[in-house]
Amino acid sequence: MSIFTEEQILELLRQSNPWWQDGRMTRDLPPIYRAAYREVLDTVTAGDVRRFAVLSGARRVGKTTVLLQVARTLLERGVPPENILYVSFDDPILKLSGFGQVLETYRSYIPHTGVHYFLLDEVQYAEEWTLWVKRLYDREPDLRLAATGSASPSIEKGASDSGVGRWRVFRMPTLTFSEYCAVAGVENLPMQLPAPEELPALEPAAYSALMMRLAFLQPYWNRYLVQGGFPELVKLQDPARAQLLLREDVVDKVLKRDVPALFDVRNSVYLEKIYLYLCLKSGNIINYAEMSKALGVTKPTLSRYIDYLRDANLIYISHSVLTTGKKGLSAQPKIYIADAALRNASLMISNPLSDSTDMGMMAETAVYKHFQNAYGALARVGYLRAGGKMKEVDVAVDFFPRNKLILCEAKYRNNSELSRDDALPTLCREGRAAAAFVATKSANDFGITPCPGGRGTPIVRIPAFALCYLLTPNCQQIAL
Repeated sequence: MSIFTEEQILELLRQSNPWWQDGRMTRDLPPIYRAAYREVLDTVTAGDVRRFAVLSGARRVGKTTVLLQVARTLLERGVPPENILYVSFDDPILKLSGFGQVLETYRSYIPHTGVHYFLLDEVQYAEEWTLWVKRLYDREPDLRLAATGSASPSIEKGASDSGVGRWRVFRMPTLTFSEYCAVAGVENLPMQLPAPEELPALEPAAYSALMMRLAFLQPYWNRYLVQGGFPELVKLQDPARAQLLLREDVVDKVLKRDVPALFDVRNSVYLEKIYLYLCLKSGNIINYAEMSKALGVTKPTLSRYIDYLRDANLIYISHSVLTTGKKGLSAQPKIYIADAALRNASLMISNPLSDSTDMGMMAETAVYKHFQNAYGALARVGYLRAGGKMKEVDVAVDFFPRNKLILCEAKYRNNSELSRDDALPTLCREGRAAAAFVATKSANDFGITPCPGGRGTPIVRIPAFALCYLLTPNCQQIAL
Protein backbone atom coordinates (compact mmCIF):
# COMPACT_ATOMS: atom_id res chain seq x y z
CA MET A 1 0.00 0.00 0.00
CA SER A 2 1.33 3.41 -0.98
CA ILE A 3 2.06 5.99 1.72
CA PHE A 4 0.89 8.87 -0.47
CA THR A 5 -2.06 9.21 -2.81
CA GLU A 6 -1.73 9.93 -6.52
CA GLU A 7 -3.35 13.32 -5.91
CA GLN A 8 -0.59 14.28 -3.45
CA ILE A 9 2.12 13.20 -5.86
CA LEU A 10 0.41 14.96 -8.76
CA GLU A 11 0.33 18.23 -6.84
CA LEU A 12 4.08 18.03 -6.23
CA LEU A 13 4.70 17.25 -9.89
CA ARG A 14 2.60 20.22 -10.98
CA GLN A 15 4.60 22.50 -8.71
CA SER A 16 7.86 21.17 -10.18
CA ASN A 17 6.58 21.37 -13.78
CA PRO A 18 4.83 24.76 -14.03
CA TRP A 19 5.03 24.64 -17.84
CA TRP A 20 2.18 22.14 -17.79
CA GLN A 21 -0.10 25.07 -16.90
CA ASP A 22 1.04 27.86 -19.23
CA GLY A 23 3.58 26.29 -21.55
CA ARG A 24 6.60 28.27 -20.40
CA MET A 25 9.41 28.19 -17.86
CA THR A 26 8.45 30.51 -15.00
CA ARG A 27 11.60 30.04 -12.91
CA ASP A 28 14.25 32.74 -13.21
CA LEU A 29 17.26 30.88 -14.63
CA PRO A 30 20.71 32.34 -15.28
CA PRO A 31 21.57 33.28 -18.88
CA ILE A 32 24.95 31.57 -18.54
CA TYR A 33 25.21 28.09 -20.03
CA ARG A 34 27.97 25.83 -18.80
CA ALA A 35 29.63 23.07 -20.78
CA ALA A 36 27.49 20.46 -19.01
CA TYR A 37 24.31 22.04 -20.39
CA ARG A 38 25.45 21.58 -23.97
CA GLU A 39 26.62 18.00 -23.27
CA VAL A 40 23.30 16.98 -21.75
CA LEU A 41 21.18 18.80 -24.33
CA ASP A 42 23.09 17.38 -27.29
CA THR A 43 22.85 13.87 -25.85
CA VAL A 44 19.11 13.82 -25.23
CA THR A 45 18.21 15.56 -28.51
CA ALA A 46 20.57 13.63 -30.80
CA GLY A 47 18.63 12.27 -33.74
CA ASP A 48 21.11 9.65 -34.89
CA VAL A 49 22.13 7.76 -31.75
CA ARG A 50 19.79 7.39 -28.78
CA ARG A 51 21.52 7.80 -25.41
CA PHE A 52 20.43 8.80 -21.94
CA ALA A 53 22.58 11.40 -20.16
CA VAL A 54 23.78 11.28 -16.56
CA LEU A 55 25.39 14.24 -14.82
CA SER A 56 27.38 13.77 -11.63
CA GLY A 57 28.74 16.53 -9.38
CA ALA A 58 28.91 17.94 -5.87
CA ARG A 59 26.00 19.60 -4.17
CA ARG A 60 25.25 23.19 -5.23
CA VAL A 61 27.37 23.11 -8.40
CA GLY A 62 24.32 23.80 -10.61
CA LYS A 63 23.09 20.39 -11.78
CA THR A 64 19.44 21.34 -11.23
CA THR A 65 19.95 24.54 -13.19
CA VAL A 66 21.32 22.52 -16.11
CA LEU A 67 18.23 20.27 -16.17
CA LEU A 68 15.87 23.25 -16.02
CA GLN A 69 17.80 25.06 -18.74
CA VAL A 70 17.43 21.94 -20.88
CA ALA A 71 13.69 21.97 -20.15
CA ARG A 72 13.46 25.62 -21.18
CA THR A 73 15.32 24.96 -24.42
CA LEU A 74 13.03 22.06 -25.24
CA LEU A 75 9.99 24.28 -24.70
CA GLU A 76 11.51 26.98 -26.92
CA ARG A 77 12.06 24.36 -29.62
CA GLY A 78 8.39 23.47 -29.61
CA VAL A 79 8.30 20.32 -27.49
CA PRO A 80 4.78 20.01 -25.99
CA PRO A 81 4.89 21.02 -22.29
CA GLU A 82 3.23 17.81 -21.15
CA ASN A 83 6.04 15.83 -22.81
CA ILE A 84 8.61 17.18 -20.34
CA LEU A 85 8.70 15.71 -16.83
CA TYR A 86 11.08 17.08 -14.19
CA VAL A 87 11.34 15.16 -10.90
CA SER A 88 13.60 15.82 -7.91
CA PHE A 89 14.03 12.72 -5.77
CA ASP A 90 15.58 14.92 -3.09
CA ASP A 91 11.96 15.66 -2.17
CA PRO A 92 11.06 13.32 0.73
CA ILE A 93 7.57 12.55 -0.56
CA LEU A 94 8.77 11.61 -4.04
CA LYS A 95 11.66 9.66 -2.54
CA LEU A 96 9.28 7.62 -0.38
CA SER A 97 6.79 7.19 -3.19
CA GLY A 98 9.36 5.58 -5.45
CA PHE A 99 10.04 5.72 -9.15
CA GLY A 100 7.14 3.47 -10.10
CA GLN A 101 4.35 5.46 -8.43
CA VAL A 102 5.72 8.79 -9.68
CA LEU A 103 5.81 7.42 -13.22
CA GLU A 104 2.31 5.96 -13.04
CA THR A 105 0.92 9.24 -11.68
CA TYR A 106 2.46 11.15 -14.58
CA ARG A 107 1.11 8.69 -17.12
CA SER A 108 -2.39 8.69 -15.62
CA TYR A 109 -2.90 12.45 -15.27
CA ILE A 110 -0.64 14.10 -17.86
CA PRO A 111 -1.48 12.75 -21.35
CA HIS A 112 1.48 12.81 -23.73
CA THR A 113 2.36 11.29 -27.09
CA GLY A 114 5.45 11.08 -29.23
CA VAL A 115 8.97 11.87 -28.08
CA HIS A 116 8.99 12.79 -24.39
CA TYR A 117 11.68 13.76 -21.89
CA PHE A 118 12.34 12.72 -18.30
CA LEU A 119 14.65 15.02 -16.31
CA LEU A 120 15.46 13.26 -13.02
CA ASP A 121 17.29 15.15 -10.26
CA GLU A 122 19.27 13.32 -7.53
CA VAL A 123 18.11 10.06 -9.01
CA GLN A 124 20.26 7.91 -6.70
CA TYR A 125 17.65 8.43 -3.97
CA ALA A 126 14.94 6.69 -6.02
CA GLU A 127 14.75 3.05 -4.99
CA GLU A 128 15.68 0.59 -7.77
CA TRP A 129 16.04 3.45 -10.21
CA THR A 130 18.47 1.52 -12.40
CA LEU A 131 15.96 -1.26 -13.03
CA TRP A 132 13.27 1.24 -13.95
CA VAL A 133 15.55 3.16 -16.30
CA LYS A 134 16.71 -0.03 -18.04
CA ARG A 135 13.10 -1.06 -18.54
CA LEU A 136 12.15 2.39 -19.84
CA TYR A 137 15.04 2.43 -22.30
CA ASP A 138 14.11 -0.98 -23.68
CA ARG A 139 10.35 -0.50 -23.78
CA GLU A 140 9.87 3.19 -24.64
CA PRO A 141 11.84 4.10 -27.78
CA ASP A 142 10.32 7.60 -27.74
CA LEU A 143 11.74 8.38 -24.29
CA ARG A 144 14.74 10.68 -23.82
CA LEU A 145 16.16 10.90 -20.32
CA ALA A 146 18.71 12.92 -18.33
CA ALA A 147 19.55 12.27 -14.68
CA THR A 148 21.74 13.95 -12.08
CA GLY A 149 23.29 12.78 -8.83
CA SER A 150 25.68 13.97 -6.15
CA ALA A 151 27.34 10.61 -5.56
CA SER A 152 29.40 9.62 -8.59
CA PRO A 153 29.74 5.85 -8.13
CA SER A 154 26.06 5.35 -7.38
CA ILE A 155 25.21 7.16 -10.58
CA GLU A 156 27.97 5.71 -12.74
CA LYS A 157 27.54 2.15 -11.46
CA GLY A 158 23.81 2.50 -12.00
CA ALA A 159 24.43 3.65 -15.54
CA SER A 160 26.70 0.66 -16.10
CA ASP A 161 24.23 -1.75 -14.52
CA SER A 162 21.51 -0.36 -16.76
CA GLY A 163 23.45 -1.53 -19.77
CA VAL A 164 26.50 -0.49 -21.74
CA GLY A 165 25.56 1.84 -24.58
CA ARG A 166 22.46 3.30 -22.96
CA TRP A 167 24.18 6.14 -21.08
CA ARG A 168 26.68 8.92 -21.54
CA VAL A 169 28.17 10.00 -18.20
CA PHE A 170 29.42 13.54 -17.56
CA ARG A 171 31.07 14.99 -14.46
CA MET A 172 30.33 18.57 -13.46
CA PRO A 173 32.92 20.32 -11.27
CA THR A 174 32.49 23.58 -9.41
CA LEU A 175 32.74 26.60 -11.67
CA THR A 176 35.92 26.98 -13.65
CA PHE A 177 37.51 30.42 -13.58
CA SER A 178 36.13 31.24 -17.02
CA GLU A 179 32.64 30.22 -15.91
CA TYR A 180 33.01 32.16 -12.66
CA CYS A 181 33.84 35.36 -14.55
CA ALA A 182 30.81 34.90 -16.79
CA VAL A 183 28.46 34.24 -13.84
CA ALA A 184 29.95 37.21 -11.95
CA GLY A 185 29.02 39.45 -14.88
CA VAL A 186 32.56 40.53 -15.74
CA GLU A 187 32.32 42.75 -18.81
CA ASN A 188 34.32 42.44 -22.01
CA LEU A 189 35.59 38.94 -21.31
CA PRO A 190 38.28 37.95 -23.83
CA MET A 191 37.04 35.45 -26.39
CA GLN A 192 38.60 33.39 -29.21
CA LEU A 193 41.74 32.66 -27.22
CA PRO A 194 44.44 30.07 -27.94
CA ALA A 195 44.55 26.78 -26.06
CA PRO A 196 47.47 26.43 -23.61
CA GLU A 197 49.23 23.93 -25.91
CA GLU A 198 49.37 26.61 -28.61
CA LEU A 199 51.26 29.14 -26.46
CA PRO A 200 54.83 27.92 -27.15
CA ALA A 201 54.36 28.71 -30.84
CA LEU A 202 53.49 32.37 -30.17
CA GLU A 203 55.97 35.13 -30.87
CA PRO A 204 57.12 36.93 -27.69
CA ALA A 205 55.20 40.09 -28.62
CA ALA A 206 51.99 38.12 -29.27
CA TYR A 207 52.34 36.23 -25.98
CA SER A 208 52.93 39.47 -24.08
CA ALA A 209 49.89 41.06 -25.72
CA LEU A 210 47.76 38.06 -24.72
CA MET A 211 48.85 38.30 -21.09
CA MET A 212 48.06 42.03 -21.08
CA ARG A 213 44.55 41.23 -22.38
CA LEU A 214 43.99 38.88 -19.46
CA ALA A 215 45.67 40.94 -16.71
CA PHE A 216 42.46 42.70 -15.61
CA LEU A 217 41.08 39.33 -14.46
CA GLN A 218 43.51 38.90 -11.56
CA PRO A 219 41.31 40.60 -8.90
CA TYR A 220 38.47 38.26 -9.86
CA TRP A 221 40.88 35.32 -9.50
CA ASN A 222 41.61 36.24 -5.87
CA ARG A 223 37.90 36.37 -5.14
CA TYR A 224 37.38 33.09 -6.98
CA LEU A 225 39.98 31.36 -4.80
CA VAL A 226 38.39 32.63 -1.59
CA GLN A 227 34.69 32.31 -2.38
CA GLY A 228 34.84 29.28 -4.62
CA GLY A 229 33.10 28.01 -7.71
CA PHE A 230 29.55 27.61 -6.40
CA PRO A 231 27.14 29.57 -8.63
CA GLU A 232 24.78 30.73 -5.89
CA LEU A 233 27.64 32.32 -3.95
CA VAL A 234 29.37 34.18 -6.77
CA LYS A 235 27.63 37.50 -6.15
CA LEU A 236 27.35 37.15 -2.39
CA GLN A 237 29.27 40.02 -0.78
CA ASP A 238 29.56 38.61 2.75
CA PRO A 239 32.46 36.08 2.91
CA ALA A 240 31.47 34.88 6.39
CA ARG A 241 27.94 34.07 5.22
CA ALA A 242 29.31 32.35 2.14
CA GLN A 243 31.46 30.10 4.33
CA LEU A 244 28.50 29.31 6.59
CA LEU A 245 26.37 28.34 3.60
CA LEU A 246 29.14 26.09 2.26
CA ARG A 247 29.47 24.32 5.60
CA GLU A 248 25.73 23.84 5.99
CA ASP A 249 24.60 23.20 2.41
CA VAL A 250 27.56 21.26 1.06
CA VAL A 251 29.95 19.84 3.63
CA ASP A 252 27.54 18.99 6.45
CA LYS A 253 24.86 17.53 4.18
CA VAL A 254 27.37 15.38 2.32
CA LEU A 255 29.20 14.14 5.43
CA LYS A 256 26.17 13.66 7.65
CA ARG A 257 23.50 12.68 5.16
CA ASP A 258 24.58 11.74 1.65
CA VAL A 259 27.62 9.57 2.36
CA PRO A 260 26.10 7.64 5.32
CA ALA A 261 22.92 7.05 3.30
CA LEU A 262 24.70 5.74 0.22
CA PHE A 263 27.79 3.98 1.55
CA ASP A 264 28.89 1.69 4.35
CA VAL A 265 29.78 4.36 6.91
CA ARG A 266 29.73 2.94 10.42
CA ASN A 267 31.31 5.91 12.17
CA SER A 268 30.47 9.38 10.84
CA VAL A 269 32.85 10.95 13.38
CA TYR A 270 35.77 9.18 11.68
CA LEU A 271 34.49 10.37 8.30
CA GLU A 272 34.51 13.99 9.43
CA LYS A 273 37.94 13.68 11.05
CA ILE A 274 39.37 12.22 7.85
CA TYR A 275 37.85 14.99 5.76
CA LEU A 276 39.20 17.76 8.03
CA TYR A 277 42.66 16.16 8.03
CA LEU A 278 42.60 16.17 4.23
CA CYS A 279 41.58 19.83 4.29
CA LEU A 280 44.73 20.56 6.28
CA LYS A 281 46.87 18.54 3.87
CA SER A 282 45.22 19.51 0.57
CA GLY A 283 47.75 19.46 -2.25
CA ASN A 284 50.14 17.17 -0.37
CA ILE A 285 51.08 13.53 -0.84
CA ILE A 286 49.19 11.50 1.75
CA ASN A 287 50.97 8.82 3.74
CA TYR A 288 48.17 6.45 4.74
CA ALA A 289 50.21 4.85 7.53
CA GLU A 290 50.97 8.20 9.15
CA MET A 291 47.40 9.41 8.71
CA SER A 292 46.02 6.19 10.17
CA LYS A 293 48.19 6.57 13.24
CA ALA A 294 47.42 10.28 13.68
CA LEU A 295 43.64 9.77 13.54
CA GLY A 296 43.38 6.40 15.24
CA VAL A 297 41.63 4.88 12.22
CA THR A 298 42.59 1.57 10.68
CA LYS A 299 44.14 1.75 7.22
CA PRO A 300 41.32 -0.24 5.54
CA THR A 301 38.70 2.11 7.03
CA LEU A 302 40.80 5.12 6.13
CA SER A 303 41.21 4.00 2.53
CA ARG A 304 37.52 3.19 2.17
CA TYR A 305 36.35 6.50 3.66
CA ILE A 306 38.72 8.51 1.46
CA ASP A 307 37.21 6.75 -1.55
CA TYR A 308 33.74 7.71 -0.28
CA LEU A 309 34.78 11.36 -0.04
CA ARG A 310 36.04 11.22 -3.61
CA ASP A 311 32.87 9.51 -4.76
CA ALA A 312 30.80 12.24 -3.07
CA ASN A 313 32.76 14.83 -5.08
CA LEU A 314 34.35 16.44 -2.02
CA ILE A 315 37.94 15.60 -2.98
CA TYR A 316 40.16 14.67 -5.92
CA ILE A 317 42.65 11.83 -5.60
CA SER A 318 45.70 12.46 -7.79
CA HIS A 319 47.76 9.34 -8.47
CA SER A 320 51.28 9.15 -9.79
CA VAL A 321 51.33 9.06 -13.57
CA LEU A 322 53.88 6.39 -14.49
CA THR A 323 54.23 4.04 -17.42
CA THR A 324 55.10 1.13 -15.11
CA GLY A 325 51.93 -0.14 -13.48
CA LYS A 326 53.25 -1.46 -10.16
CA LYS A 327 55.05 1.75 -9.32
CA GLY A 328 52.01 3.77 -10.24
CA LEU A 329 49.72 1.68 -8.04
CA SER A 330 52.08 1.67 -5.05
CA ALA A 331 52.85 5.40 -5.10
CA GLN A 332 51.08 7.44 -2.42
CA PRO A 333 48.41 9.79 -3.80
CA LYS A 334 48.04 13.51 -3.54
CA ILE A 335 44.69 14.75 -2.26
CA TYR A 336 42.97 17.94 -3.33
CA ILE A 337 39.78 19.34 -1.86
CA ALA A 338 37.30 19.68 -4.73
CA ASP A 339 37.19 23.45 -4.33
CA ALA A 340 39.58 25.55 -2.26
CA ALA A 341 36.65 27.46 -0.75
CA LEU A 342 35.39 24.21 0.82
CA ARG A 343 38.69 23.93 2.68
CA ASN A 344 38.48 27.53 3.86
CA ALA A 345 34.90 27.06 5.04
CA SER A 346 35.55 23.71 6.74
CA LEU A 347 38.61 24.99 8.63
CA MET A 348 36.98 28.41 9.22
CA ILE A 349 39.86 30.29 7.63
CA SER A 350 38.42 33.79 7.41
CA ASN A 351 41.21 35.52 5.47
CA PRO A 352 43.25 32.99 3.47
CA LEU A 353 44.67 35.72 1.21
CA SER A 354 46.82 36.92 4.10
CA ASP A 355 48.75 33.64 4.36
CA SER A 356 51.17 32.65 1.60
CA THR A 357 50.83 28.94 2.40
CA ASP A 358 47.04 29.09 2.08
CA MET A 359 47.35 31.07 -1.14
CA GLY A 360 49.73 28.52 -2.65
CA MET A 361 47.44 25.65 -1.68
CA MET A 362 44.36 27.34 -3.13
CA ALA A 363 46.11 28.15 -6.39
CA GLU A 364 47.49 24.63 -6.85
CA THR A 365 44.06 23.16 -6.05
CA ALA A 366 42.47 25.38 -8.71
CA VAL A 367 45.15 24.55 -11.29
CA TYR A 368 44.72 20.80 -10.72
CA LYS A 369 40.93 21.07 -10.96
CA HIS A 370 41.17 22.91 -14.27
CA PHE A 371 43.52 20.33 -15.78
CA GLN A 372 41.25 17.54 -14.54
CA ASN A 373 38.21 19.27 -16.04
CA ALA A 374 39.96 19.97 -19.34
CA TYR A 375 41.59 16.57 -19.89
CA GLY A 376 40.09 14.08 -17.44
CA ALA A 377 37.68 12.58 -19.98
CA LEU A 378 40.50 11.98 -22.48
CA ALA A 379 43.57 11.18 -20.40
CA ARG A 380 44.89 10.27 -16.99
CA VAL A 381 45.50 13.38 -14.86
CA GLY A 382 47.76 13.04 -11.82
CA TYR A 383 51.23 14.02 -10.70
CA LEU A 384 54.68 12.79 -11.65
CA ARG A 385 57.76 12.04 -9.63
CA ALA A 386 60.72 11.86 -11.96
CA GLY A 387 62.84 9.53 -9.84
CA GLY A 388 65.94 9.98 -7.73
CA LYS A 389 65.73 12.89 -5.31
CA MET A 390 63.92 15.26 -7.64
CA LYS A 391 60.62 16.77 -6.48
CA GLU A 392 57.46 15.74 -8.24
CA VAL A 393 55.74 17.73 -10.93
CA ASP A 394 52.42 18.94 -9.52
CA VAL A 395 50.22 18.07 -12.52
CA ALA A 396 50.85 15.54 -15.28
CA VAL A 397 48.45 14.66 -18.08
CA ASP A 398 49.17 11.26 -19.62
CA PHE A 399 47.61 10.53 -23.01
CA PHE A 400 48.60 6.85 -22.89
CA PRO A 401 49.72 5.14 -25.12
CA ARG A 402 51.27 8.34 -26.45
CA ASN A 403 54.71 8.75 -24.97
CA LYS A 404 54.54 12.46 -24.09
CA LEU A 405 52.93 14.32 -21.23
CA ILE A 406 51.50 17.74 -20.51
CA LEU A 407 53.22 18.95 -17.33
CA CYS A 408 52.56 21.84 -14.97
CA GLU A 409 54.36 23.04 -11.85
CA ALA A 410 52.55 25.51 -9.55
CA LYS A 411 54.98 28.15 -8.28
CA TYR A 412 52.62 30.57 -6.59
CA ARG A 413 55.25 32.79 -5.04
CA ASN A 414 57.35 35.84 -5.82
CA ASN A 415 60.21 33.78 -7.30
CA SER A 416 58.95 31.26 -9.83
CA GLU A 417 62.32 30.29 -11.25
CA LEU A 418 63.18 26.60 -11.59
CA SER A 419 66.68 25.25 -11.30
CA ARG A 420 68.16 23.24 -14.15
CA ASP A 421 67.97 20.03 -12.11
CA ASP A 422 64.33 20.34 -11.08
CA ALA A 423 61.97 17.67 -12.39
CA LEU A 424 60.16 19.82 -14.96
CA PRO A 425 63.27 21.08 -16.83
CA THR A 426 64.76 17.60 -16.68
CA LEU A 427 61.71 16.01 -18.29
CA CYS A 428 61.65 18.76 -20.92
CA ARG A 429 65.31 18.09 -21.82
CA GLU A 430 64.56 14.39 -22.10
CA GLY A 431 61.79 15.13 -24.60
CA ARG A 432 59.05 13.60 -22.43
CA ALA A 433 56.87 16.73 -22.33
CA ALA A 434 54.52 17.67 -25.15
CA ALA A 435 53.90 20.95 -23.30
CA ALA A 436 55.24 22.34 -20.01
CA PHE A 437 53.90 25.14 -17.83
CA VAL A 438 54.86 26.97 -14.67
CA ALA A 439 51.79 28.55 -13.04
CA THR A 440 52.96 31.79 -11.41
CA LYS A 441 51.50 34.26 -8.95
CA SER A 442 52.01 37.69 -10.51
CA ALA A 443 50.30 39.00 -13.63
CA ASN A 444 53.73 40.24 -14.73
CA ASP A 445 55.48 36.90 -14.26
CA PHE A 446 55.24 35.30 -17.67
CA GLY A 447 57.39 34.27 -20.60
CA ILE A 448 58.36 31.39 -22.86
CA THR A 449 61.78 30.02 -21.96
CA PRO A 450 63.72 27.66 -24.23
CA CYS A 451 64.50 24.39 -22.54
CA PRO A 452 67.75 24.62 -20.51
CA GLY A 453 70.53 23.35 -22.73
CA GLY A 454 68.77 24.52 -25.89
CA ARG A 455 67.13 21.19 -26.74
CA GLY A 456 63.74 19.87 -25.71
CA THR A 457 60.37 21.36 -24.84
CA PRO A 458 60.16 25.09 -24.04
CA ILE A 459 58.73 26.02 -20.64
CA VAL A 460 55.81 28.46 -20.57
CA ARG A 461 55.64 30.67 -17.47
CA ILE A 462 52.08 31.91 -17.15
CA PRO A 463 50.06 33.48 -14.31
CA ALA A 464 47.83 30.85 -12.72
CA PHE A 465 44.68 32.86 -13.39
CA ALA A 466 45.53 33.17 -17.10
CA LEU A 467 46.33 29.46 -17.41
CA CYS A 468 43.05 28.45 -15.76
CA TYR A 469 41.10 30.90 -17.90
CA LEU A 470 42.61 29.40 -21.05
CA LEU A 471 42.01 25.83 -19.90
CA THR A 472 38.25 26.09 -20.31
CA PRO A 473 36.14 27.53 -23.11
CA ASN A 474 34.21 30.64 -22.20
CA CYS A 475 30.63 30.24 -21.04
CA GLN A 476 28.08 31.24 -23.60
CA GLN A 477 25.09 33.51 -23.31
CA ILE A 478 22.96 31.67 -25.81
CA ALA A 479 20.00 33.35 -27.45
CA LEU A 480 17.30 30.73 -27.39
